[in-house]
Amino acid sequence: MPVYLDNNATTALDPRVLDAMLPFLKDIHGNPSSVHRYGRLTRNAVEHARMQVAQLVAASPEQVIFTSGGTEANNLAILGSLSNKQPSQLAISAIEHASVTEPARTLTRQGWELDYINVDADGRLDEDSFRSTVSDQTALLSVMLANNETGSLQPVQELAQQLADKQLLFHSDASQVAGKLAINFTDLGIDMMTLSSHKFYGPQGAGALIAKRSIELEPVIHGGGQERGLRNGTENIPAIVGFGAAAELARLELEQNSQHSEILKQQLLSELNRIQGLTLFSQLHESLPNTIQFALENFDGEALLMYLDKQGIAVSSGSACHSQAGAPSHVLLAMGVSPELAKNAIRVSFGKNNQTDDVSVFIKALKEITLSSPQSMCAG
Repeated sequence: MPVYLDNNATTALDPRVLDAMLPFLKDIHGNPSSVHRYGRLTRNAVEHARMQVAQLVAASPEQVIFTSGGTEANNLAILGSLSNKQPSQLAISAIEHASVTEPARTLTRQGWELDYINVDADGRLDEDSFRSTVSDQTALLSVMLANNETGSLQPVQELAQQLADKQLLFHSDASQVAGKLAINFTDLGIDMMTLSSHKFYGPQGAGALIAKRSIELEPVIHGGGQERGLRNGTENIPAIVGFGAAAELARLELEQNSQHSEILKQQLLSELNRIQGLTLFSQLHESLPNTIQFALENFDGEALLMYLDKQGIAVSSGSACHSQAGAPSHVLLAMGVSPELAKNAIRVSFGKNNQTDDVSVFIKALKEITLSSPQSMCAG
């Protein structure tokens, strides 16, 4: 049987979510902007999903802006909030996802100064670097709630408290946390937050930016005025409905899913600690309950991934968005890991469909590799 251990990249669509989507794929096909009965049905479905997503993160429905996914939400947060401002400085952590770093870099071509906040060896934001980087000139700060590769959680709420007297916008990409740990948008004290449906058993192609209504945003996609004019284009009704259904299930089943992942994580950690020449990254207590990243000495991560794939085991060598790049993880490099060891990295991320037998199958395959000649998968 295949073993899927790459749930931070994407999760399987929950059958109950599919059931919620099917009527809008088969029978209900109105445009939410239309005033007739068919349009009202789809408009009501969108607003119901908006409420479900808001409840997952203890936000208000009017704070939910639907997008095509986490990438678009991150772009809207960064480009949309700064496009009409006089260029000054923005700061992001050194371990952000490409959907944050790339729009931030785009702004440098418009005169913005971009500074990166360093992290420590565990992947946690460095306090000295934070204090020296964020100033009265900072217009926007973006720090992810949890890293997609290492699982390390960032002290976003504490940072927001420290910045309470500063006139800056604070954005956090929470794509990897939603559905795994409880989130309260208001308590975090931030201005904007990104969510992605397919990270918690919803459909791909749906996401949201949670934003305070006081934030002035300019759309990055122009058109017909949907989503209060902030995300123009006819809504993807089936995906939005699925997003809402997945959010409700994630909220109701949060504790049991989190505990389930943590059990599998501890089982795997116990086994990995017995393997010689293996380095575990970011072993913090404050981390996602489902994520482990490690490297085997002398075994290239991409080669190891392909070997495991032949055994029917799906893992990742880092961020799925950069899996074709071949370069060592910028996250691990920011943590001070050598490029040679970083290129050996493998990420395992559990989901609610995984079982203890999956860990056993993975460990068996990994041990077979370590007993083979490393020259066949040499990192050099």
